[in-house]
Amino acid sequence: MAQNYVVSIDMGGTKILGALINSKSGIVATTKKPTERKTGKAKYAQALYETVEKLIEVSGVKEEQIKAICLGVPGSVNPHTGIIGLAPNLGIKNYNIKKDLQKFTKIPVLIENDVNLGALGIQKFGAAKGKKNVLVVFVGTGIGSGIILDGKLYRGTSMTAGEIGHMIVDPEGPVCGCGQFGCFEALASRTAIVRDIIPKLKKKKGGALVKTFRKTGQIKSRALAAAVEAQEKEAVWAVNRSCEVIGQVLANINNLMNFEMIVLGGGVLEALGTHMMPKIKEAFSRYTLKDPAKHVKIVESKLGDESAIYGGLALAEEFLDIKV
Repeated sequence: MAQNYVVSIDMGGTKILGALINSKSGIVATTKKPTERKTGKAKYAQALYETVEKLIEVSGVKEEQIKAICLGVPGSVNPHTGIIGLAPNLGIKNYNIKKDLQKFTKIPVLIENDVNLGALGIQKFGAAKGKKNVLVVFVGTGIGSGIILDGKLYRGTSMTAGEIGHMIVDPEGPVCGCGQFGCFEALASRTAIVRDIIPKLKKKKGGALVKTFRKTGQIKSRALAAAVEAQEKEAVWAVNRSCEVIGQVLANINNLMNFEMIVLGGGVLEALGTHMMPKIKEAFSRYTLKDPAKHVKIVESKLGDESAIYGGLALAEEFLDIKV
């Protein structure tokens, strides 16, 4: 008997990553193409369908075996209407992506915020499998979260729940991309870490991080990890400060919500988890109330970029009542 599948597509600011997946075989095919932001909204829908076509081609799976196309969007979305409210990294605003993509195919199209989709993947197939009350936090260029309450994704009144990165931690702190001052992500994301390292690097003559920055003009998570491994003091200082802030914020949220598990992921944790996880837990223990601390487990996600891909299976089950 032929298996059925879901296509999960991560609509990134620089790339469109698509995967053909089901719960029995996992990911059976992937494809990746650059995001072309200047082609217009209709062309973007076409590019997404071309991703579906490519997955069909490389896998040999028939179109009728695909039961849903699930889109992970880096921005505010309404999964009930299919409308992207705002996705700044894609240059998209107030756009019904479901309606346009549905012109190319009869396969049902579903959309969700990419972090929420990642949280669903982790809760159904990853570190939080079987857990009912979970906070999933991704630390990367920014900081976002997905909230699972009583086994279900909590989206909030206007579908924007989980904007943990814009909690104000220090009103006197640095300006955030949202325009506020002292947001969590303005203090603890990779962007924040790099921002505070660069002035110190400009005063240095040697070191791997100095060479990387002078050569590329940027510092990615892997370069940070290498610098921490080499005990370059600027990198160690900035990363440790990030851990302190992360631990403090997680303790405050858990004091309020009493989760059974907090899962940390994202590019920074993938690269620096060995160094950061113990320090985050140490900071958490200093700021938390004792009782909620006894009942929560803080772990690192192992699904990586695949968390949102697996989340497509959970989204299809929720909205279409299908299991593949």
